[in-house]
Amino acid sequence: MTSPHRMSVGPEDARIALARWGEDSGKPPALLLHGTGFVAEVWNEVASELAQRYTVYALDRRGHGDSHKPAAGRYHFQDFAEDVCRVVEALDLSDVYGIGHSAGATDLLLAAKLLPGRFQRLFVMEPTIMDPSAARTGVTGLSDFATGALQGVLRRQAEFDSADAVFARYRAASTFASWTEPSLRAYIDHGFGPAGEGRVRLRCTPEIEAAMLRPIYEAMEQIYTGDARGNPFAWLSEIECPVRIATAEKSWPVYKEMASRAAALIPAVSRHRFEGVDHCVAQEDPKLLLQALEAFEAKDR
Repeated sequence: MTSPHRMSVGPEDARIALARWGEDSGKPPALLLHGTGFVAEVWNEVASELAQRYTVYALDRRGHGDSHKPAAGRYHFQDFAEDVCRVVEALDLSDVYGIGHSAGATDLLLAAKLLPGRFQRLFVMEPTIMDPSAARTGVTGLSDFATGALQGVLRRQAEFDSADAVFARYRAASTFASWTEPSLRAYIDHGFGPAGEGRVRLRCTPEIEAAMLRPIYEAMEQIYTGDARGNPFAWLSEIECPVRIATAEKSWPVYKEMASRAAALIPAVSRHRFEGVDHCVAQEDPKLLLQALEAFEAKDR
């Protein structure tokens, strides 16, 4: 696999860090957005292959990796989308093949509305979407499930004796059991930083991840009541480029429900289903994803 080049966009207090595979040598750009809690290099197996015909960029979304980590109230959907726009404009990217996963997929959908004409196509896997016209009434807060999930995130172990200790713990966890070893190693190598005396600590701390997840759970459960930054989903009806929305056979039913919400809003939309895999397709079966990406790309040939 190709080792990416690290770079960043913006000032220190608003920095977005990126990994780039391949040289900026006239190849069209592909822009990859990871889901909550992860880091650019979890795309490495996919990006290394895409780099044969694209210049591939993957972001550390705000709060993750080497990117800036603002206060808790700055992790709404529009905030992330505006980061994507800043990167696209700073690098002067056009005809972008946007490829996103989960909340990172949502970033791309919203950015495509904010920057019409910059994206050639979007392949989005299980985006986080709220139906902007169907907010639930008479509900004052998150479900017990979502509240418990957020509390669980806050209790998550953030510091370990070594990177090998993290690998041993995560390899045995159900969340990562089906990940390829290179993907899991990439996450640990870049999603954790030194904490002294050989110890390592999560760069996306439990507190930051919980701040990100609250608006995500609110969107999932159709109860978001904050400002417009957390419910910009009417924008999806203004996306001009072709969009393919993918779901995974083994993922939670709510991901499939949210994919259907998105498909109902986006004008030029098609659907894809990955068989035999869970939510993190790129890290579980990168070849399966690469086949689907090439098939979507071939529609324009």
